[in-house]
Amino acid sequence: MLLKNEIYEAVVTDYTADGQGVAHIEGCAVFLPNAIAGERYTVRIEKAAKTWAAGKIVEILEKSPHRVNRECPVAKLCGGCDFWHMDYAEESRLKADRVRQALNRIGGENLQALPILSAPTCYGYRNKAQYPVASKKGRVYAGFFKAGTHQVVENDRCLILPEESDRVRKLVIDYVNHYRISAYDEQTHKGLLRHIYVRRGAVSKQVLVCLVTNGRKLPHTEDLIKRLQAVPGFTSLVLSVNTKPGNTILGDEFITLYGPGYIEDTLCGLNFRLSARSFYHINHHQAQRLYEAAIAQAEITKDDLVLDLYCGVGTITLAMAKAAGKVIGVEVVEQAVADARENARRNGIENAEFFCGDAGKAALELESKGIHPDVIVVDPPRKGLNADTIEALFRMSPRRIVYVSCDPATLARDVALLKDRGYTLKNAMATDLFPRCAHVETVVLLSREKADDYIRISVHTKDLKTSMN
Repeated sequence: MLLKNEIYEAVVTDYTADGQGVAHIEGCAVFLPNAIAGERYTVRIEKAAKTWAAGKIVEILEKSPHRVNRECPVAKLCGGCDFWHMDYAEESRLKADRVRQALNRIGGENLQALPILSAPTCYGYRNKAQYPVASKKGRVYAGFFKAGTHQVVENDRCLILPEESDRVRKLVIDYVNHYRISAYDEQTHKGLLRHIYVRRGAVSKQVLVCLVTNGRKLPHTEDLIKRLQAVPGFTSLVLSVNTKPGNTILGDEFITLYGPGYIEDTLCGLNFRLSARSFYHINHHQAQRLYEAAIAQAEITKDDLVLDLYCGVGTITLAMAKAAGKVIGVEVVEQAVADARENARRNGIENAEFFCGDAGKAALELESKGIHPDVIVVDPPRKGLNADTIEALFRMSPRRIVYVSCDPATLARDVALLKDRGYTLKNAMATDLFPRCAHVETVVLLSREKADDYIRISVHTKDLKTSMN
């Protein structure tokens, strides 16, 4: 067992899921932030257990050619980004390898390499920002949480956000301090302003500002609106009322103070309406590439019925509707379903239906009505598919399953479960929607190769009628 506060020499050989370097000292795995594979250090042990330890780099003895000077002045403190200390080539490599290792170790595959769609830029790509608000010595400020804490780190300019987002943050904070509006305190559950939420359309350039408050009223809103009108593209101001303790950002009640309460944007040639609660990938360019890859893998025909679970505002559902006979989208967030239906209407798409409900339960209900899609698309949250969804996929027996994932470990786990039910992993590709951050998206194709592996009930798409109670 290593000793706390002792200095050791170590070489980093790999990375953790959250981007920390992994070294081995005396048979113990040591996790090091701000490390790069291949570098040799002296490290100080800050926490020691029997089989692992957490350390801190004291001195770099052998530097990687991939190490660069950090462009962000608060990169070491802010929990938003993880890789400003390395070049983008190494970041892309480690993300692709992280997915490959997960599919091999957990999913039972034997992949020697895995392609990745790297991003064309690391700057200004993130179309949504959620700034927590705090106060110090009577002054309110906003930024992002320090890694592993709820301590807010202030930063005048976040490089992965468009300038409009940071401009909104500054204007709101100036307004708050001018009128002495209080910041929410998690310990006392007092104070008004909790978060500043900004969403910007990558194509439309429209800006939605949503202020999360511990109450239903915001003072001097006329002045705030006037200030925000200086931001190019400012379209809507919405109040999200969240009076509950806990970490959930948005509340259940939304009050529109200015504009229509939503923005619009274009993705895959389609126009989408986006409210504050709508799920929409934060990197527009990379999301479009990801969806194009998913659609290509699905090989949809006009005879196909496609089911999209976790459909959000219907982005990939409606993109697939062009090629399919019929598409069905399922989403648990009611507002997102309303947006999806409106998005179908505004794009003139008539072969799409959307239902609100839990993905697994809704899919099982559809299956009980004799609906067996030819292709199923899933894009679940980080926790992956639940047992009901896995069971529904098995019962429905689609020809292909296109799985879009934001977590390689849960993806690999679900791939293994689907392989046990007769599916084969045919293709896998990582896509970097989060440059400078540890997260990585993946799209995989699973298919059944033999028709006699399962019993299939055919439903002719033109005669399909669905109803959800």
